[in-house]
Amino acid sequence: GGMVEAGSVVRDGVRVSFRVTDTARSMTVAYEGLLPDLFKEGKGVVAQGRLVDGRFVAQEVLAKHDENYMPPEAAAAMKAASAARGGHT
Repeated sequence: GGMVEAGSVVRDGVRVSFRVTDTARSMTVAYEGLLPDLFKEGKGVVAQGRLVDGRFVAQEVLAKHDENYMPPEAAAAMKAASAARGGHT
């Protein structure tokens, strides 16, 4: 999880690609489907999927609601991602 980079979202029908950053690194995410209504550049997002040929192919994309609330599944996914990187929440 991280923030959607400004200017990185490219839409082609139901296909979309965007870059997610944790401020230290960024990665391209490819997704096919409807994005959450709250998905926006510069906002928090969690993508679940797998790495394929150097890009992340998401099967699910969750958007952070605001700085005060996050759906439980998004919070759990961000916590798991942070733990996998050796970080703290």
